[in-house]
Amino acid sequence: MPQELLIQVSPEIAANESLLYEYVAKSVRVSTKLVQKVVILKRSIDARQKAIKVNLKVSVYLIDEKYTEQKIELPDYQNISNAQEVIIVGAGPAGLFAALQLIELGLKPIVIERGKDVRGRRRDLKAINVDHIVNEDSNYCFGEGGAGTYSDGKLYTRSKKRGDVDRILQLLVGFGATPDILVEAHPHIGTNKLPQIIQDIREKIIECGGQVLFETRVTDFVVKNNVMQGIVTQNGDTISASKVILATGHSARDIFELLDRKKIFIEAKPFALGVRAEHPQELIDKIQYSCDFRGEHLPPAPYSIVKQVNGRGMYSFCMCPGGVIAPCATSPGEVVTNGWSPSKRDQATANSGIVVELKLEDFKPFAQFGALAGMEFQKSIEQKAWHLAGETQKVPAQRMVDFTQNKVSASIPKTSYVPGTTSVEMGQVFPGFLTQIMREGFIQFGKSMRGYMTNEAILHAPESRTSSPVRIPRDSESLEHPQIKGLYPCGEGAGFAGGIISAAIDGEKCALKIALSLSK
Repeated sequence: MPQELLIQVSPEIAANESLLYEYVAKSVRVSTKLVQKVVILKRSIDARQKAIKVNLKVSVYLIDEKYTEQKIELPDYQNISNAQEVIIVGAGPAGLFAALQLIELGLKPIVIERGKDVRGRRRDLKAINVDHIVNEDSNYCFGEGGAGTYSDGKLYTRSKKRGDVDRILQLLVGFGATPDILVEAHPHIGTNKLPQIIQDIREKIIECGGQVLFETRVTDFVVKNNVMQGIVTQNGDTISASKVILATGHSARDIFELLDRKKIFIEAKPFALGVRAEHPQELIDKIQYSCDFRGEHLPPAPYSIVKQVNGRGMYSFCMCPGGVIAPCATSPGEVVTNGWSPSKRDQATANSGIVVELKLEDFKPFAQFGALAGMEFQKSIEQKAWHLAGETQKVPAQRMVDFTQNKVSASIPKTSYVPGTTSVEMGQVFPGFLTQIMREGFIQFGKSMRGYMTNEAILHAPESRTSSPVRIPRDSESLEHPQIKGLYPCGEGAGFAGGIISAAIDGEKCALKIALSLSK
């Protein structure tokens, strides 16, 4: 039987196979020649002390023990061309993994996506970055793979109780992701590699007899006696099905408006909102690793920070080491920021959303919008930022120290945000209470992370699409909407997930519940 060890080694040893084998051999008190294979099961970095260590969980196989390389294989997906059809609205992680699960269960998914496929999206991303043109159906949020495809591909989740995280990671490896995601404490695929994986998932769905319809926007639901009958597209076509998974993501405002208009129950949901802060990656490395130079064996340093300010949580969100800031508006007349990193995380800057938790009471000025009050609050800030920055895809920007001192920055250096920035006093963008919390919060951040609070850091506004401003309720057992039988609210847009992994898990859960209901 192989031995399992928990060891702590230097970054140099962790990065060098021969040195690692020597270290492991000493740990188990055998000659290095007797170590056949060291399999890394888990890996994380411990930067709490000046001497940085890498934590490893390993299996050690000696030469007299049988070792078989574990190969990740995809499930035996069957042909479901003639099976009962289930509509999935949205081709993000929730929708795609729901489709794969339906195929495993012998059902035929029809995936309806308002945006373009991963390749077709690129032209529209260039248009928003270079020409400041927003395509409402094809952008960083909408299109094949959803918001995660071109905004980083982080796979870390705290939602361990929601489902089988390892299953989702193994499926991603089966579709081409690096096996490293199975061992890293904070796995990440990278925006440059995720599109091919998404494309391969789509091709598998089609190969098995499922359908994927791009540039197809859902404009109505067909409901009779509170029972789902199907959907209507923007072309007036009706697609019939008694089961519909609604996995449209957190930015599909037209879907929220449609539900509200049809008096299908939804409710306002608190979310978080703030700015995206960009530092030189070298500075974050220096702070986190307590060294002047990171060296070749350590990855670009991330950070995570949480503070309580005036009874509100203020925290880092979607931190992107070696990454860039992207324009994520979904309609003309608004600006929105988000961040992403390539797989190597080799850009010169680090960025993170720095956001403040909102409460339902904050949406009172928009009470006339009912369940859409939070969405209208969110929209008002995005539109105000667009106006203040010059009514293009430029965003309001301010140096961090200047922001805390209520001082317009005399100059803004070029940042990773391609459309550009306009120097604005951020207090004009946000409500007074939010501005005050962020000013005090950044000062507290600076006390916790010495060097973080600097005018080298540039704030971009707003970071407003952290999660859905609406919750679409569902029964905790059947996962159906409590009012509309056959409607399955799913993923981030419905308020039941927060990232690629948790959304994928939620998609699988909805698919399983549908199969169960159809088998009765």
